[in-house]
Amino acid sequence: MCTNYKTTSRDLVRAMMDVEVPEDWTWPIDIYRDYNAPIIRHAADGRREALLASFGMVPKARIPPGSKDFATMNARFESVGERHSYKFAWRRSQLCLVPMTAFDEPCYESGAAVWWGIGMADQSPFAVAGLWNEWQTADGPRHSFTQLTVNADEHPLMRRFHKPGEEKRSIVIVPEAEWDNWLGCRNPEIARSFMTLFPAERMTSWAAPRPKKTRKTEAPPASAPAPVQADLF
Repeated sequence: MCTNYKTTSRDLVRAMMDVEVPEDWTWPIDIYRDYNAPIIRHAADGRREALLASFGMVPKARIPPGSKDFATMNARFESVGERHSYKFAWRRSQLCLVPMTAFDEPCYESGAAVWWGIGMADQSPFAVAGLWNEWQTADGPRHSFTQLTVNADEHPLMRRFHKPGEEKRSIVIVPEAEWDNWLGCRNPEIARSFMTLFPAERMTSWAAPRPKKTRKTEAPPASAPAPVQADLF
C-alpha cells in the first residue's frame, strides 16, 4: 500500500481544486508518515477547502507511551468502519481528497524490492480518496489524514506490486467528475460505492528509486516525471 507519494505544488492545488492555499503553508515534495501535505474537504457551506494535515490518521505524537506503534497511512475500506483508528471519522463522513502527481510502490519482479512510481498516463495530477481527523493541541487544532485502499489482486497494473504471495492493494483514485460527490457524501454505505479501482489503461509506471527522506520544503513539480520506456504497464 502507498506509504510515500509526491504531492502537488501550491499553484497546482489552487488550480486543480479551486481552493485558497495560505502562503505560509509549506510542505515537501515527497510525503512520508507524519509529513504535512495539503488535503481537500468540503467546508460547512459545501465548498471545497484546503487543510494542511499530517500523513497518517494517528500521528506518532498521539500514540500513548508504551503503546504499540502502528502505521495508519492506509485504511482498508473493508474494515474502515470497524477499526478504532478510522471508524469515528468514517461514520462522521470526514471524507477528503489527497492531491498528488504520483505514488510509490515496491515491485519484486526482479527478485528484489525495486521502487516504482505510478501516476496518470497523461501525466496529469490526480486525487485519492481519504479520511481526515482533527486533534486538539496547545497551539490549536491540527489535522491528520489517511488514504483508503481496496483489493487489487485482479488489477492489470497494481497486482504487480508488493511481495509475492501477499494480497495486492491499491489506493482509490477518484475521477475528477466525482470529486464533489465524494466530498459531499454523508452516508457511509453510499461512500463505499466510490471504492473502485481506476482503469489501468489510464495509468502508467516508471522506475523511481526511493528518494532520501527530507522535510525540506521545495517547489513540487507540476506533474509526474515522464515515464521511462521500461513501463510496467
